Amino acid sequence: MFSPLLAILPFLVQTFAKSPEEHASDVNTDLKDCSELLIGQYLCAEPEIDPDTQNIQGCSKESNSAYVWCLPAPDVNCKGLQHNGTFAKSVPCHWTNGQSFETALLLSIFLGMFGVDRFYLGYPALGLLKFSTLGFMFLGQLVDILLIATQVVTPSDGSSYVLDYYGASVERLYTNNETYVVPGD
Repeated sequence: MFSPLLAILPFLVQTFAKSPEEHASDVNTDLKDCSELLIGQYLCAEPEIDPDTQNIQGCSKESNSAYVWCLPAPDVNCKGLQHNGTFAKSVPCHWTNGQSFETALLLSIFLGMFGVDRFYLGYPALGLLKFSTLGFMFLGQLVDILLIATQVVTPSDGSSYVLDYYGASVERLYTNNETYVVPGD
């Protein structure tokens, strides 16, 4: 009658002989880092928008990212939580130096033949060339209007235009050898 109990007794002793600290360390090693949670496993607060740049506050030029505070979903455990149960999640952003898309486009339309749009964006050599050739006989002006409108030409320092945060912007998609293509039916 006691033989099945004697068979599992060593297992029970080994399991319950651990201290609470050892149990906690076993649990923590199995947890994922909070920054590695998948979409749907956390809920983030709305980011604070800087009214001058129309971008997330804290956006850095070096990493093109900012941090927002997030909560893990109910019944999702992760390591790296603050005392209030939140964690910082890195989100992408577009750093800007304050040059407006609307201003650049309007300058290109009305004063592009004189190269004012290129001076505004930080390309003085092209601006001077457009000024001396009257916008390459207006052909360069037309090309610049299209390039600025499609956001191909951006400020010379590599920053983005100031656009409304929730407004329309252009995102370029690229494919490479790491891109997975879903086969068709």
